[in-house]
Amino acid sequence: MAEHDPLSTHRRGFLKAGASGSVAALAATQTPAAEAQEKAHALPTRVLGRTGEKVTILNLGTFRGSGLGRILRHAYAQGVRCIDTADTYRSEPGIADWLDSNPALRKSIFLVTKDHPKAPKDLIAQLDRRLATLRTDYVDLFLIHGIGNEYPANSLEWPKSKEMKDTVEAIKKSGKARFVGFSCHDGRRADYLEAAAEGKVFDVVMIQNTAWLDKNTRLNKAIDRCHAAGIGLISMKQLAGPNPDAFLAQVAKKAPDLIERGITPYGALLHAIWTDERFAMACVSMQNIDQVNENTRAARSFEPLKSADICRLRDAFIASAPTLCPDCDGRCSLAAGTRAPLGDITRYLTYYERHGARTEARDRFSSLPPEARNWTDADLAAAREACPANLDFGALLERAKDSLA
Repeated sequence: MAEHDPLSTHRRGFLKAGASGSVAALAATQTPAAEAQEKAHALPTRVLGRTGEKVTILNLGTFRGSGLGRILRHAYAQGVRCIDTADTYRSEPGIADWLDSNPALRKSIFLVTKDHPKAPKDLIAQLDRRLATLRTDYVDLFLIHGIGNEYPANSLEWPKSKEMKDTVEAIKKSGKARFVGFSCHDGRRADYLEAAAEGKVFDVVMIQNTAWLDKNTRLNKAIDRCHAAGIGLISMKQLAGPNPDAFLAQVAKKAPDLIERGITPYGALLHAIWTDERFAMACVSMQNIDQVNENTRAARSFEPLKSADICRLRDAFIASAPTLCPDCDGRCSLAAGTRAPLGDITRYLTYYERHGARTEARDRFSSLPPEARNWTDADLAAAREACPANLDFGALLERAKDSLA
């Protein structure tokens, strides 16, 4: 499974991962045996926009944990060649240790990291800090992390600004990052994507995404504009939110033929995401060996899903009582008549409950201004009715208050 379970690596996974370390080492030396093993575990690739880079359709999202080294080795052995980290994930030192163990690995992976600038020019010094922590001379992709309402009000102008253009050119000229972009899970994703398409400064954007996005929405049209402009697209948070047991039961009820075809529920969600060919890859947080195995099997067996299958997955997702709406655009807060970003708060709760990222979840919640942490007078029933995922804000916000405050 993926993007929802607490950190865990069972004994069987540990033994498999230990064996996979030798596979990774062999793959890096390109012996005939290693080449055969790598071919057997190869994942499909797609071109990441105008960068021209061929990337595996599955990207390993990392987070600090005692099993990180084993997960990295096993994911590599299973064909994953894209590794995602950030300043707040605290996984950069573990990735550095893994790369130090076999320097030849660095050239065979597409390495992504992120940071939180207050102005475009901050990226230059932040990139140096990220490289120092990763103990590498360059990253393949450097992203502004989660651009949106936590950033300065003028951040919407950054993708079109001369300061950002000059900063990106300086970074790429230095060779310290081959490509530059931003990640976004803000309700104004459409605004930021439109600015990126117009500015033509960024190479890649990573966005919170759903497989059942309404084709007539402004967000979908903004994705089209970025794709047409050659901006590489990465999907994220597409698996976050559903209760694992409830989602499994709902897929078995609403789409039993998918399970009969050997597709796991979370694998089916990934198939649905990859069916949209505008996206080069999906970034998925994988926190144990079973999750790596499930997701890499899904990648190797990928076949586009029919629209009817995707609709049934949507219905199963909604029926599983999710904690995060992958389609959030802020309409919930508007309907509730509150300044509290309800979609963001439930996302932080998902980090806390599903990802094991408790410190980050609390830090993000505490960074909100006081008025954004007050939903006392909000019409939560109206918020639920407006939410595309039908989130039960009454229950979720009560848990958020207890867990995050």
